[in-house]
Amino acid sequence: MKTYRIRKPKIVVIGGGTGLPVILKALRNQSADITAIVTVADDGGSSGVLRESVKMSPPGDLRNVLVSLSDMPQLVEDIFQYRFKAEDDFLANHTIGNLIIAALSEMRESTYEAIQLLAKFMHVNGHVYPASEQSLTLHAKFEDGTEASGESTIGKFRKTIEYVYVTDTETGKIPEPSRKVIAAIHEADMVVLGPGSLYTSILPNLMIEKIGQAVIHSPAEVVYICNIMTQKGETEQFSDANHIEVLHRHLNHRFIDTVLVNTEEVPKEYMNSDRFDEYLVQVRHDFQGLREEECRVVSADFLELRDGGAFHDGNKVVDELFRLVFGAKY
Repeated sequence: MKTYRIRKPKIVVIGGGTGLPVILKALRNQSADITAIVTVADDGGSSGVLRESVKMSPPGDLRNVLVSLSDMPQLVEDIFQYRFKAEDDFLANHTIGNLIIAALSEMRESTYEAIQLLAKFMHVNGHVYPASEQSLTLHAKFEDGTEASGESTIGKFRKTIEYVYVTDTETGKIPEPSRKVIAAIHEADMVVLGPGSLYTSILPNLMIEKIGQAVIHSPAEVVYICNIMTQKGETEQFSDANHIEVLHRHLNHRFIDTVLVNTEEVPKEYMNSDRFDEYLVQVRHDFQGLREEECRVVSADFLELRDGGAFHDGNKVVDELFRLVFGAKY
């Protein structure tokens, strides 16, 4: 492990979904040089419709990351995040932010360029890069030998996933990372994975071969923020050690240095199963299994209960990340 004596650490956060913005928003309030690398395999909802009709990278996760790192006034943020009602015919379920990203992607003929332009416009504190400059298709092979394609459909099969991989949606070839992504990982003082869906938010980034290899060979501390709840169709009955096992197996390397594990119990009957129907039960602990994966374990109360759901408390997580990155000797 490394010793850091720096004022403004370079922290790269990799993932997607709703977990990534929670950490980024808390990081924004700290003195850090932030880079977010965001999955582009989403094919559901507004993002899925736009990636097909405009032939662009899916904008939803990128939109949420931009907002989390922006200092826009609340009213402007509310407008950017506004989602049209389901009965609004052509605009149904689209957010204004997604439409703006789609328009800029068409104007600049590049989602990457659109995000860089919006980052300046929105006064983003940090760098936001799509994992690839092309849309990706996520594929899963299940233990029974069958396969499925599409991030939004894989979990619906409720089968045990053996492994996932990604292809360039347009060409079917091995995808390339976006410009500056590999350099950001190599120059990082810390690389943070998650929190987020293991198979559909985190691994799609790492399965871009050059990104996975960059994380493996990075001199930075690699930290995995383990999910609090198991996820239907992905990590049912998983322990925290199972998450690490899957990551290590996919990259064929024990590359996680530290895992952050929440030990605070989610009260029974608290979860709103109607609103959060994809989350099942709390991830169980297997500290022996984590030790066998050769990663350090930081276990603490990282829980935030709100709106009938169990989430990571971004401030608690970031406080721990800063203790790690500024730590003395390990």
